[in-house]
Amino acid sequence: MRISPLLTWYFGKHVLISILSILALLIGLILIGDTIELLRRAGNKPDATVSIVLQMAASRIPFMTEKVLPFAVLFGSMFSFWKLTGNQELVVTRAAGVSAWQFMLPPILCAIVLGSLQVGALNPLSSILLQKYETLEARYLQNNASVMNLSSSGLWLRQGTQDGQAVIFARSVSNQQGDQLDLRNVTIFRFEDADDFTMRIDAGRAVLEPGTWRFYDSWTFVPGQASTFAEETMLPTNLTARKIQDSFASPETMSFWDLKPFITLLERAGFNATRHRIHFHSLLSRPLLLCAMVLIAAAFCLKFSRRRRASLVIGGGVASGFILYFCTDVISALGVSGGIPPILSAWAPAGISLLLGVTTLLHLEDG
Repeated sequence: MRISPLLTWYFGKHVLISILSILALLIGLILIGDTIELLRRAGNKPDATVSIVLQMAASRIPFMTEKVLPFAVLFGSMFSFWKLTGNQELVVTRAAGVSAWQFMLPPILCAIVLGSLQVGALNPLSSILLQKYETLEARYLQNNASVMNLSSSGLWLRQGTQDGQAVIFARSVSNQQGDQLDLRNVTIFRFEDADDFTMRIDAGRAVLEPGTWRFYDSWTFVPGQASTFAEETMLPTNLTARKIQDSFASPETMSFWDLKPFITLLERAGFNATRHRIHFHSLLSRPLLLCAMVLIAAAFCLKFSRRRRASLVIGGGVASGFILYFCTDVISALGVSGGIPPILSAWAPAGISLLLGVTTLLHLEDG
């Protein structure tokens, strides 16, 4: 017997409302916690007013929505299935000849739609607002003066100095090992105060070492003076190769639609793009992961809720969610460190969760 469109709409609406309700509850709790933490951090920052703090907390809402959406799907589906089973609605449906796999189709379709909306619409909005949050955090809470930008023409760096600022441009990154960074075809612009230009240095090579830039075969140009050549010139710095790598746009601040070109740009510049590649494939696998959450919720609630206390069902679901979150972090860390291929580390959590959900239902259900 095929499930009717009316029954499909009913089950889908029931599950979707439960997911959105749980999602709203989780976001509300996270927003309160974020606001309290930001107020604590801003306690000794006179420029960080309450309005700035509230603006920062609100800017993180789409990002946190992405983070908790799998848990909202898991807990929302569990609550919906548990309620439908407790009201005997699923029992009557199955007695009418509708199999478990048929009435599971509407929730799975809801999960696919939610995952697609997250990747295509929520993620671009999240990346914009998270970038705004990080800018406000660096300005009001961290007082960070070093800025870096990567463009198709090369690498741009800005650092604070004792007498002003220095802007460094390099056409390519030759090598990056540990705390050393090797740049080629480098130009340095020195400024006093905000915008008072003092000198320009052109160098064939620049090496970032702990505490200093070392420029080789450099020409120094000072306004009103003759240019001078030096085989080696040094410039103090507080930058490190790790800081420069971390100051690239984090994967979360990049829209899904911009990630692929940015990965190509990073690799062409000579930097490691593993984190961005893992994040890109994690987004691609998100609809599959949400489908797995629905199947795991069904495995806990469709049959067990009639024979076990609700506390055991809820506890099992919560434990499954945290185990999945922990395993996802571990697998992602292995991918970033090179222990396993990046694509495998991104797709493994969704694939394993889906296989576990399908296997459990096949074992428990009879049709």
